[in-house]
Amino acid sequence: MKVSIILGTRPEIIKFSPIIFEFERLGLDYFIVHSGQHYSYSMDRVFFEQLGLPDAKYNLEVGSGSHAFQTGRILMGVEEVLMHERPDVVLVQGDTNTTLAGALAAVKLHIPVGHVEAGLRSFDRSMPEEINRLLADHCSDLLFAPTEISRRNLLREGISDEKIYVTGNTVVDALFRNLRIAEHRRGILERLGLEKHEFFLVTVHRQENVDDRFRFSKILRGLELVNERFGLPVIYPIHPRAAKRMREFNLKPKGLRLVEPLDYLSFLLLEKYARLVFTDSGGVQEETCIMRVPCVTLRYNTERPETLEVGSNVLAGVEPKAIVEKAELMLERRPDWPNPFGDGRASERIVKILNEELA
Repeated sequence: MKVSIILGTRPEIIKFSPIIFEFERLGLDYFIVHSGQHYSYSMDRVFFEQLGLPDAKYNLEVGSGSHAFQTGRILMGVEEVLMHERPDVVLVQGDTNTTLAGALAAVKLHIPVGHVEAGLRSFDRSMPEEINRLLADHCSDLLFAPTEISRRNLLREGISDEKIYVTGNTVVDALFRNLRIAEHRRGILERLGLEKHEFFLVTVHRQENVDDRFRFSKILRGLELVNERFGLPVIYPIHPRAAKRMREFNLKPKGLRLVEPLDYLSFLLLEKYARLVFTDSGGVQEETCIMRVPCVTLRYNTERPETLEVGSNVLAGVEPKAIVEKAELMLERRPDWPNPFGDGRASERIVKILNEELA
């Protein structure tokens, strides 16, 4: 069995890492194709180095651009690689332009596709990620659903139960491993002058939030009010896209500490020791849930409803008053919820299924 792993963003690198380590442990034949969708050092190369991952065999260096531009270039580049390598199966993960382009390139070449983290749904088709995950699921042959909720989503859309495997989420595998590594790198708290559980952490980067001046300004105002209300530092490692929009819109928030994007292990420590996390990221919703850190999601929907069910997370939207109210709610909540995303052995299950199905 020869496997092609196609990735291109920070979340894909992190969530694929346990599968890659499992391939290495078993001595299986695989290679990595990196689309270059995340193209800055801090958001890409450093993750490979910190996690101890082997280099990608191919790097398409696609870079930034519109959704059509990125997806088209990745599709062309991946097709060329797959025609040369002829793997037995292609693995994609999540909901990015890389995910969709990798799945499309493979299925058009009649190569089986395995989708890791299949079946997530926000039910909001205005989000490009929702379109990507829907299309990737419907052209995949093996759908690795992280939870029973994800499995039910797939069944409702007419996907055969025989293609679906509930494995747990590889984010748990990655988190268990990487927290142990991160604990040896506590310098980030000292560097930022922070005390454990005495600061708030923010991540805001999604297109629908930062590309809309009205929405972005309301989110920032809500975070200003949080700082005023609770008096704790609000740390915002700002995504390049968000920083660019902040300059374009002439937004100058008060009471927020804007810092450069952080490497993965440093960010993981900030997540673990934050009093509360504000985010529009699906991955951060998962990570905070697993680490039992309260989370306020700056969106009106989520493709991680499990976090809402167990009580680790709440939807605030973008209205300033609601952001403060939800922060108060989550600060009062006891962090004793169960982890709904699995036992940390998802990667073992996925590789076992690949061996059994494609042997």
